Amino acid sequence: MGQALAEAYPTARAVFEEVDQTLGQNLSGLMRDGPADEINLTANAQPALMAVSVAAFRVLQAEAGLDLARDVAFVAGHSLGEYSALVAAGCLTVADAARLLRIRGDAMQKAVPVGQGAMAALLGLDRDVVEQVAKEAAEGEVCDVANDNGPGQVVVSGHAAAVQRAVGLAQARGARRAVMLPVSAPFHCALMAPAADAMREALAQVAVLAPAVPVVANTEAAPLVDPDAIRDSLVRQVTGTVRWRESVDRMAQDGVDTFIELGAGKVLTGLVKRIAAGAKSASFGQPGDLAAVQPLLAS
Repeated sequence: MGQALAEAYPTARAVFEEVDQTLGQNLSGLMRDGPADEINLTANAQPALMAVSVAAFRVLQAEAGLDLARDVAFVAGHSLGEYSALVAAGCLTVADAARLLRIRGDAMQKAVPVGQGAMAALLGLDRDVVEQVAKEAAEGEVCDVANDNGPGQVVVSGHAAAVQRAVGLAQARGARRAVMLPVSAPFHCALMAPAADAMREALAQVAVLAPAVPVVANTEAAPLVDPDAIRDSLVRQVTGTVRWRESVDRMAQDGVDTFIELGAGKVLTGLVKRIAAGAKSASFGQPGDLAAVQPLLAS
């Protein structure tokens, strides 16, 4: 992950080197060579994914002439991707984002003992139906809507038994698919409250600047520009729902007709196509993607 960008572009390589130096760890080497179980630890995966996204952004600036103020109406990121968006917008430095995501990953992993929490994807049901399913499944435990990713793609999170009950209830309500997810912790639910406390303390020690362009925040599904509001939103995001469907819809309603996903994978590009059907979209995470993205920047 990120290796091809680092080999092709000094601008990308500089981002990985800065993250390595900040964390005092050869994270880029871990991303390149593994082992997989170590890079998949959330404390490593979170800063690694941020590094790839920011590296891709910096390459577009250097190689494709991307100008944030001229070309970009909003930035947004899904869950930890919001930190990448904040770096791109000038709210956070790469170093501060890496340190915060290391704290975030450690705190999320420690918040719930392994095996006590779970997450499940409920496909083919709208969010209002899933909210009712989660409420019924809780039975005194935690079962929250964690991600509203797109039409008919909603994720629940909480105590393992409650989430398992939600899977059964969703199937009874006609879900196209309802599956437990292979995750290390139940993210974006009330069980993450200790991690939210840790992030509140960490964010209080970090300079958060006003963004060059508005950041569409996960918890509000609305653009934020005030640094204190952004800081508070990042704390709430740890336990709150990632409102990605509403975020993309809000940007589309505000006139955005082109979305470019930066970093590893193309999952968000696929979601955008389902949410904002008439919009143009592309992803940039490999050198070979540049040719497809450049025309969108010029349009």
